[in-house]
Amino acid sequence: RFQACVYFASVFQAMSCGIHYLSSVFMAVTPNFVCGFPGNVTSVLFHNSSASSIEDIWTLWTSTENYIVVLLENGEIWELDQCSRSKREVSLDLAYEYKGNKSVFPCSDGFLYDDTKWKSTVVTQWDLVCDREWLAKLIQPTFMLGVLIGALIFGDIADRLGRQRVIWFTSAGQFVFGIAVAFTFDYYSFVIVRFLLAMVSSGYLVVAFVYVTEFVGIKARTWASMHVHAFFAMGIMVVALVGFLVRTWWVYQIFLSIATLPFVLCCWMLPETPFWLLSEERYEDAQKVIDTMARWNKVSTPCKVSELCSVQQDDLASGRTGDDDMASTKKHNILDLFCNWQIARRTITVWLIWFTGSLGYYVFSLSSVSLGGNEYLNLFLIGAVELPCYIIACVAMDKLGRRNTLIPFLILSALICVLIMFIPQDFNILIILANMAGKFSIGVAFGLIYLYTAELYPTIVRSLAVGSGSMMCRVGSVVAPFCVYLRSVWIFMPLVATVYFFQLLVGIMALLSGILTIMLPETLGKPLTNTLVEATEMGRNKKSCSEKTPPAHSGAALEKIEMFGQERVSTEK
Repeated sequence: RFQACVYFASVFQAMSCGIHYLSSVFMAVTPNFVCGFPGNVTSVLFHNSSASSIEDIWTLWTSTENYIVVLLENGEIWELDQCSRSKREVSLDLAYEYKGNKSVFPCSDGFLYDDTKWKSTVVTQWDLVCDREWLAKLIQPTFMLGVLIGALIFGDIADRLGRQRVIWFTSAGQFVFGIAVAFTFDYYSFVIVRFLLAMVSSGYLVVAFVYVTEFVGIKARTWASMHVHAFFAMGIMVVALVGFLVRTWWVYQIFLSIATLPFVLCCWMLPETPFWLLSEERYEDAQKVIDTMARWNKVSTPCKVSELCSVQQDDLASGRTGDDDMASTKKHNILDLFCNWQIARRTITVWLIWFTGSLGYYVFSLSSVSLGGNEYLNLFLIGAVELPCYIIACVAMDKLGRRNTLIPFLILSALICVLIMFIPQDFNILIILANMAGKFSIGVAFGLIYLYTAELYPTIVRSLAVGSGSMMCRVGSVVAPFCVYLRSVWIFMPLVATVYFFQLLVGIMALLSGILTIMLPETLGKPLTNTLVEATEMGRNKKSCSEKTPPAHSGAALEKIEMFGQERVSTEK
């Protein structure tokens, strides 16, 4: 009961990470717009349709190449484009086509926006269009850059100050910075506050993985760690729901930020993990937490920290000799992940899977609102499809193995990306279903690679391997928004064709990753390796490399501690 309460309280806040990661898909929407005009309008003309106001014309707007003709009270006739306006020199009659002379002027009177869907967005708030459009396209990439930096900073702080304090700070920071975003006074303050919001959101997600892993037992660890992603997906569903109900960006941001307020009010009750307390030699505090767990769970058999520590120290003392002690204390760096051809090939494959999984995850998510149909429903389904995804991943990992689960889902995601290219653009429902299937398959691979990486590398470089893989993951999340937004640069490609192009790119990378994964060893049911020699020999048809190279540490007690503790470290990184 104790672990269940701690787990669900912690992962509930993970929803806020999903909320803030994808909130910009509606907050930074660019609606239809044209140049403003100097004066009061009396008549508006769009092709063969006329109206008394521009608001009545927006329903007829079909392309950014269109323009609107307006007749002002002073008799002037203006042609309004998106980024310029032209004044007709001869104003005899109001007609859409005009062959005479025109004077072109910049949009010095601002812009007129279509507010039928969104009353206000950050784009309309600060006129992030035309020559300022690139500022709008930087909103999501700068957020993802904050995610990258936050993961590095708070992961290290959690090792130094403890998980509990970081969870307190980052959860409170998500609420404070989330509310502050709604009250920013210009674009630059908006980006800076969202950057800070990204850092604390990423920091919470990283530390939450470590926190729940250290509290949950070995039998449930795979399911518990995988389903942190499920709560992240629920956050994406909340974004779609709130976006549908609230159409003013700052109100929308406030509602998203208060969604997880209950956790902020009670997160101070969460205890520090016994693992971290033991690593800091705070044995009395660790004993208090363990005693509290025993009372909640009605465990009658006492668990004494002093006995566990004495067993660990005795086993370490008996297992360490000469060269082994030197090897275990040796400092390792990134080059150790390329120490030989077997390990180097494994590292390149793992990095590619991390990058492809993250790139595909965010390309499918961010582009879902551009596939046609109801954009709110599209995003909601993209989040909902992840929930069964992680259940299937957990079952398959335990029954089929890590590699045998990863390969088919990577190849399946590649085939789906290619299939999307051949679906006619008019078949919106089929396109959305295929997009959901692609998100499902890439989600399985993305969720699985966390644990698989930790099992592929030995103890001495396990944290380094998972940390470097996570870096490639963050790089993919930074690149993904540029892939989606590049359609505004490649103006010769239609919107849907550009989205398809990058999904095809994801498909090619997923196919390559799936083929390379065939050469990776299976780790299901195998003990964690301790040395690079053991890791190199993994997967070969040999009994065990331990006959040649003794493990770094021996003893039954240490083996249990290592399985519990080292997986904690790898997840943490």
